[in-house]
Amino acid sequence: MIGRSAAFQELVALIAKVAEYNAPVLIEGETGTGKELAARAIHYGSSRRDHPFVPTNCGAIPDALFENELFGHRRGAFTDARDDHPGLVALAHKGTLFLDEVDALTPKAQVGLLRFLQDQQFRPLGGRAEQQVDVRLIAACNKNLDQLVAAGQFRSDLLFRLKIMLLRVPPLRERKGDAALLAEHFVTTGSARFGKDPKPLHPDSLARLDDHDWPGNVRELENLVYREFLLADGPSILVGLPVSEAVSPRLTDEALSYREAKARAIEAFERTFLTAVMARAQGSVALAARLARTERRHLGRLLKRYGIERIPTRVTSSG
Repeated sequence: MIGRSAAFQELVALIAKVAEYNAPVLIEGETGTGKELAARAIHYGSSRRDHPFVPTNCGAIPDALFENELFGHRRGAFTDARDDHPGLVALAHKGTLFLDEVDALTPKAQVGLLRFLQDQQFRPLGGRAEQQVDVRLIAACNKNLDQLVAAGQFRSDLLFRLKIMLLRVPPLRERKGDAALLAEHFVTTGSARFGKDPKPLHPDSLARLDDHDWPGNVRELENLVYREFLLADGPSILVGLPVSEAVSPRLTDEALSYREAKARAIEAFERTFLTAVMARAQGSVALAARLARTERRHLGRLLKRYGIERIPTRVTSSG
């Protein structure tokens, strides 16, 4: 977990407090904010750190297999059950069970989870005796569970048991200054992952990272940095505006007229396009103009308007 912003520091401080206790934790946050990282930080900052951290995505478990996945089965419980198979709760004994996308649980699965949370006892499929485990449960979701309860899509009693400790992971747009730190980190990890020498991020890119909304949050930033890092041929990495933001201006609570929205969309597109074409041209305005199929003078005016770095064309003497 990387960051220096006030929002990030508050999160880190809260994680340290939450880690001290064995109560269930509910982590809320938008997609790509790093909820599993927060869950791991809680686990490895707790007294359970030497025991398993077992993650699973509830949205990937079919309803018919949920109890088998969570509680396991005994040999002969069904046709293909040739051996005993421990479930996730047994694997997480004395450690932490992390349930991501807990909002995806069906009503039947919610009942099974609620029953387990009451006393941490379970019975494997085909088993006769109840088993006891010692597991800390951390759940995460990117939806508002209170709203799902109001809509009758999530059990209120299950929410109460999950929400003893509540942790909100802030979106990247609320973490001013952290995008640049993360981008530099992703260049380093990308270098090791893809076997390419690291390059510095262009100063213009670093200065503009906080201007974006990052709807995909840290995951979106990571993928964008990797792409630009791998495609960069020049001495530095130019990170342009994400395409989703360039073509879809974010509406705020303030009234936004059609003309204003159109102007913002055009500005965002031009900035994205210019940054990308200059990166491909390695800073050469002449080459960028040819790639963009426009006049060099016109391209130069646009670059000046948006403050995008350009290099002068070299003049050679014929003697």
